[in-house]
Amino acid sequence: MGEITINNRTLGAGESGEISLHVGRLPSGARVSIKTHVFNSLNPGPTILILAGLHGDEINGVEIVRRALSSGLFENLLCGCVIVIPVLNVYGFINFSREVPDGKDVNRSFPGSFRGSLASRVARMLTKKVLPLVDFGIDFHTGGDNRFNFPQIRYSRRDPAAEECALQFAAPFIIEKPVIGKTLRKTAKSMGIPMIVFEGGEALRLDGFAIETALKGLRRLLHAKGLIDTSEISGQVIRLRKTSWIRASHAGIFIWSKKSGTKIQKGETLGGIFDPYGNTRVPVAATRDGYIIGHNNTPVVHQGDALFHLGYESDLVK
Repeated sequence: MGEITINNRTLGAGESGEISLHVGRLPSGARVSIKTHVFNSLNPGPTILILAGLHGDEINGVEIVRRALSSGLFENLLCGCVIVIPVLNVYGFINFSREVPDGKDVNRSFPGSFRGSLASRVARMLTKKVLPLVDFGIDFHTGGDNRFNFPQIRYSRRDPAAEECALQFAAPFIIEKPVIGKTLRKTAKSMGIPMIVFEGGEALRLDGFAIETALKGLRRLLHAKGLIDTSEISGQVIRLRKTSWIRASHAGIFIWSKKSGTKIQKGETLGGIFDPYGNTRVPVAATRDGYIIGHNNTPVVHQGDALFHLGYESDLVK
């Protein structure tokens, strides 16, 4: 790898360090800085970006990266370099918020501008200072707003390098997803950088299964790229080519009876919606064969609310 320079600080071969990327100030005058850990090996190899906290309320992703750091996973690399950002959206993290002060979503603000809002400045800092150094990356997320996601990797369609990373990570589900404009994945793809997204758990909650699944997958990915040595093996991996939501036909109290990760058949009862007075129950049935890859944990739902996220058109790849 040799030297790596981020924000005017250079780390030589075999050096590790922490670099702060300043993105702005709060009205109080407090600086908003993104702490970035860099682990540079003695031997040449690929550079990987490991990122969490793009949405500040997605704590599960932050914990995955924290545990990877605290376990020493990136120390004594066989080759290459690892750039780790545990919390990208610092403001959202300390305020239990998905967004930044002006309500902007950082992941809809790429490639960003140093003259824009805080969300745009955060996005620009990552785009300008970090992404040009990266060969591939993984962005850790969770479901949002009471929605639980079963551990899964999302990758861009017609991107063989991203698909390869997804297969090497080997989460229980890997899902083809088109890129969305102004997102990190879209910007990375335009720069020729394969970026995969891990989804697991839900916002403002820690989920042990999702965390352990992610850490095992991260070890497999780093091993496949030659950065570490590990004996971590994968379980069954199912590729899903399409997804859709089952939505509430009625308002009321929602109770699910089939959890995420379950294989289902069309017409199968997945839960029910009850009126609060005990008079009616409306069953929620599967609209097609497939797998539940996410579900809504909100106990009270409105008509049209998303209840179950289904994946279908599947094949077993491992």
